[in-house]
Amino acid sequence: MNQFEKNVQSKRNDAVDSGVAFGVSFGFFALMFIIATAIKLIGS
Repeated sequence: MNQFEKNVQSKRNDAVDSGVAFGVSFGFFALMFIIATAIKLIGS
């Protein structure tokens, strides 16, 4: 094993971090879509 495998900074599961990142990015783009739809409905 090399030194990076011996001295791990974070022992958290990468799948959890990936899931959180996916959820945050999905929520951001969903919010953008909702705002744009609301503006479209208000403007018409």
